[in-house]
Amino acid sequence: MKKLSILIIFAFITYGCNKAGTESVTPKCVEDKIKDFNTPSICKDVKVDEYHFQGQTVYLFDAEICGADMASEVINSECITMGYLGGIIGNTKINGEEFSNATFIKTIWKK
Repeated sequence: MKKLSILIIFAFITYGCNKAGTESVTPKCVEDKIKDFNTPSICKDVKVDEYHFQGQTVYLFDAEICGADMASEVINSECITMGYLGGIIGNTKINGEEFSNATFIKTIWKK
């Protein structure tokens, strides 16, 4: 029984450490960009989603359906613009790769 108790405690400690180590932290520059993105506009449904794409964490500033020519910006964790999706031409690629290959992680902000 004592061995089982020790094993259970070890499992909880290990799980807690791993879980804390895998949580992502939103970079400050992304948080600052969200503040700018949250200005009054004609767009009601705007959000920022986090993805894994091309070997890095990226952020999609999605204006959803806000107008035919509104494009959604994709930036990396250093806030460097990688490209734009949608817009009047309906672009679906970033750096020549379909953004549909990106893996959704979570929504980090929604208006």
